[in-house]
Amino acid sequence: MNDAPVIYRLEPFDLAGHRYRITLTVAQPAAEGQIFSLPAWIPGSYLVRDFSRQIETLSARAGGRTVAVRKLDNHTWQADPAAGALELQYTVYAWDLSVRGAHLDESHGFFNGTSVFLRVHDQDDQPCVLDLVAPAGEPNWKVYTSLPEARGMAGAARRHGFGRYRAPDYDALIDHPVEMGTPQVARFTAHGAEHELVFTGVAPRLDLARIAADVEQICATQIAFFEPRTRRAPFLDSSDRYVFMTMVTGDGYGGLEHRASTALMTSRKDLPVLGQAGQGEGYRQFLGLVSHEYFHTWNVKRIKPAAFVPYDLQSPDLTRLLWVFEGFTSYYDDLLLLRAQSITQTDYLRLLAKTISSVLRTPGRLKQSVAESSFDAWTRYYKQDENSPNALVSYYTKGALVALGLDLLIRNETGGERSLDDVMRLLWQRYGRDFYQGRAQGLDEDGLPALIREATGVDARRFIARHAYGTADVPLAELLAGQGYSLQMKAGLNIPSLDVRTRKQGDALALATVLEGGAGHKAGLSAGDVLVAVDGLKVDAPAGLDTLLAQYRPGDRVLVHVFRRDELRAYRVRLAAPAALDCTITPTVV
Repeated sequence: MNDAPVIYRLEPFDLAGHRYRITLTVAQPAAEGQIFSLPAWIPGSYLVRDFSRQIETLSARAGGRTVAVRKLDNHTWQADPAAGALELQYTVYAWDLSVRGAHLDESHGFFNGTSVFLRVHDQDDQPCVLDLVAPAGEPNWKVYTSLPEARGMAGAARRHGFGRYRAPDYDALIDHPVEMGTPQVARFTAHGAEHELVFTGVAPRLDLARIAADVEQICATQIAFFEPRTRRAPFLDSSDRYVFMTMVTGDGYGGLEHRASTALMTSRKDLPVLGQAGQGEGYRQFLGLVSHEYFHTWNVKRIKPAAFVPYDLQSPDLTRLLWVFEGFTSYYDDLLLLRAQSITQTDYLRLLAKTISSVLRTPGRLKQSVAESSFDAWTRYYKQDENSPNALVSYYTKGALVALGLDLLIRNETGGERSLDDVMRLLWQRYGRDFYQGRAQGLDEDGLPALIREATGVDARRFIARHAYGTADVPLAELLAGQGYSLQMKAGLNIPSLDVRTRKQGDALALATVLEGGAGHKAGLSAGDVLVAVDGLKVDAPAGLDTLLAQYRPGDRVLVHVFRRDELRAYRVRLAAPAALDCTITPTVV
């Protein structure tokens, strides 16, 4: 019986060249020749990313002799049969400054396991030991990860130190990213569970105490939401702490969830500094990101679609349920900010209205359902182009509206006795709470309606068929009215429109998208056209275009000159009336 751990030794050996060196030791390789592979994608980001392309060199040895290794496909290698332990050494180029990959320079090191740890085929269930080596010349670097230290083992790391860490299997190994360096750090406990906030990057005078206090309240609210009786944090099944790893940049934004941590990216201007009062839109956005990724600790890291149990990381895992796992999370991220008193009701209704407006501005919502958007995430949602707004819908934003609609439907039909909260708690109890205790199962593709009925007594089959598997807009005005809120739509700017979306292109203004059926489409304008003039007057910025169009009325014809590639073209456009797509939600009962 093979009970020897698989050992990974990772050394950031070339900071200027952005390279990690990994030595992988397999005590008992397969007799017919051990097979290794690197994941093609990372859970939570549904696009094949071919991480193996960053492996620059790879060689193997056993018993002091070289062992031949041949590549079987884009992600897979096989070593020749070897007597005794097999040692594989390879280098990974790490210059992807994102939440998905690996990054290394003289300021810090960060990696997701999917970018650096080869899987040892048929030994996925073996314990894994990670031996982290400190980079030469950086004595002050520390380690921040939710991966547990290999306590009781020779060379075990101390808290925040280099040395040995341990995972129960390969799936756990790649689900605890690592940050190394000298970041700014804050700590707090929520319902007795330790949390760390780790900020890497230049962020002068960061108000760590304020951020920690705000995030603590969010975490405590979410823990109590799922576990109102025990108040037990979910990640305690995998780690003794939760780590928020945030890369601070000039204009970054994003997040990726893991079972006991999350990798975030944010703009430094969105974070509060010492002495700063009030709460700007950027900081609310950051808190929303924190709330979203933390909610995933329950919803998608433990409550999963059946298609993700287990993941197939060599090829796309297809499910029609991302609208549940991302859309419901997108609904609850701001709602739980409100319940945590991190934002006001006015702020919350404004955020909700903004989501409604963004969905209504997407013509593709009438062509693609959120179930189809989920299934096609790999080939369409994550590969968007200039026509995507005309063809696609977001399972994040419309998924959030479906969640809102279900919540309102349940509340209205039960007289406020039940809500979507009851559905989420039943999902947690049935699929999530014991997921990593040997009871791994996921939600069946068609399992949600029955679960909603069990949790609330409400039959939501027709609603889900129309709004999640069909393309009908969620009747939010009617549903909100049942809870004492009024939804109104109006035009944002009272000026006629070309029905296009623009983007800056150097000093010029280009058409990013021409909305299907709109004024620009009917006249012949196309995405990529660079606006030159309207009725002979130069266009040089979005504000400048609005200023020019404000002189006209809907139905007026204007002459629009554009460059298409290097050709000057002219189009007569009949201007459209501004669409009533700006949403406001107000309470009707005080």
